Amino acid sequence: MEDLILNFFGNNAVYLLLFIFLVVVILAGVRIVPQSEKYVVERFGRLKSVLGPGINFIVPFLDRVAHKLSILERQLPTNKQDAITSDNVLVQVDTSVFYRIIEPEKTVYRIRDIDAAIATTVAGIVRSEIGALELDQVQTNRSQLIQRIQGALEKVVDDWGIEVTRAEILDVNLDEATRAAMLQQLNAERARRAQVTEAEGSKRSVELNADAELYAAEQLAKARRIQADAEAYATGVVAQAIAENGLEAAQYQVALKQVEALAQVGAGSGKQTILLPAHAIDAFKDAFGLLKGKA
Repeated sequence: MEDLILNFFGNNAVYLLLFIFLVVVILAGVRIVPQSEKYVVERFGRLKSVLGPGINFIVPFLDRVAHKLSILERQLPTNKQDAITSDNVLVQVDTSVFYRIIEPEKTVYRIRDIDAAIATTVAGIVRSEIGALELDQVQTNRSQLIQRIQGALEKVVDDWGIEVTRAEILDVNLDEATRAAMLQQLNAERARRAQVTEAEGSKRSVELNADAELYAAEQLAKARRIQADAEAYATGVVAQAIAENGLEAAQYQVALKQVEALAQVGAGSGKQTILLPAHAIDAFKDAFGLLKGKA
């Protein structure tokens, strides 16, 4: 029995070893790449291929996976760099960059430390861009500055096989002396605006008063014009009556006014003596005669 078992294994040992060898070769030639990664394959130290997500096959013992790179978006640590604006103000800028690897073969063979290279490039671009702007422009045009920095960075890192997805300026800090000077300038500007507002208010008040006086003068002139028109109309009516009825109508009106005046004089309180010249009595006599005749 023992001889039979030894004969069996002796005759099939070669096949068993061959089977094990084939299994090892197959396993060595299969590479399963995760969705978030890419593999760089080398053959005898030279770039052979880049394996994407899924099942991939390589030549065992000839090819090897030299680099495994994540293609997820990455964020560089917040970087601080000093820059001087065109109006000679020292500022400290906090920046952050987001990027992802799209061509691993370039990233692996053209640059050693990609994070340090990007950080250094960003620092140079930020200093160059801020140096062309004044401090007020840096503060107010931050979005445009970010776009310019990202555009310049994309041109530089294109040879490294990466894509800059976003660049951010987190903060722009000033030294204490500059900050105090800006605060003083801000307070002065607020005081100036307050004075301008007060002056504009006084000017507006004067304008409104002048408009009111002008309006009152216009209304008074209008009233006087209406009164003059009324008097002219009354005069026209009297003139028409004289023209139609002759002098007698005019004398009648005068006599009527004389009698009304005498009645008002006599209506006074107390006892009073009224002295009238002789020709005035004759005038009243004529007036009463006219009124009697009209009656």
